[in-house]
Amino acid sequence: MGAELNSVIGADVLGTAYALDLTVDAHVHTGFAAGRDSVGVVVSAADRAGLTSLTFADQVGPDTTWLSAYADAVRRARRRTELTLKVAAEVEVVQADGWLAWPADLAQLEAVSVAVSRLPLAAGPQGPREVRAMLAAGELTAEEVAEILVTATVQGLERASRYAPTQLARPLGLLAQVGLDDAVVTPDLLAALAGACRETGTLVEVSEAWRSPSPRLVAMLRAAQVTLVPASDARYAAEVGHWQYLRRV
Repeated sequence: MGAELNSVIGADVLGTAYALDLTVDAHVHTGFAAGRDSVGVVVSAADRAGLTSLTFADQVGPDTTWLSAYADAVRRARRRTELTLKVAAEVEVVQADGWLAWPADLAQLEAVSVAVSRLPLAAGPQGPREVRAMLAAGELTAEEVAEILVTATVQGLERASRYAPTQLARPLGLLAQVGLDDAVVTPDLLAALAGACRETGTLVEVSEAWRSPSPRLVAMLRAAQVTLVPASDARYAAEVGHWQYLRRV
């Protein structure tokens, strides 16, 4: 489809019309971290895809040393394109109280994409395999996983928003990875998440690569007046701005 058709039109449960602008890609990766291609190659691919805006959100942590070079590469690319380019980074929540694995220097960042890829427990963050084992052994219940995940996400957004505009990456995507249906998220938990997003001005990414959040959660977040943005989460330039899941959602 051409750029003039790059929106998904629908209506939420309140009956108001909305458009999800698919000329925006709010989360892409480069060769600086999880991606494979340079900033320039990614920008060229976005231009070919008919995009107007691109947010670079490579994964960072306490040991990251390349943020200055990364930001400089994005700024140089701005001189060669009409696309709006934003310097952001994906930062992981690593404690139940929302503490994030911050890089040493936040000065380069124009936005922070908050991710919860592991369940933050007292013993430390646990990956999907460990959480599935704990569920199978009865050491955790589905309801406990949902509450811990939402609470850590909410507090992570509150912490991150003190330093930079925030986005939420792959919202509640960990549930599917540990074998849980998102129906385990109660209305109260969803209300807490939506409230935190509104209060912090967080943009919630609808991830093409991770198929997250689910259509059910997309509808509920939209109804709660949360701002949603398309995010390819692309590792390769060829994936930037190409939408299948988002068009279905």
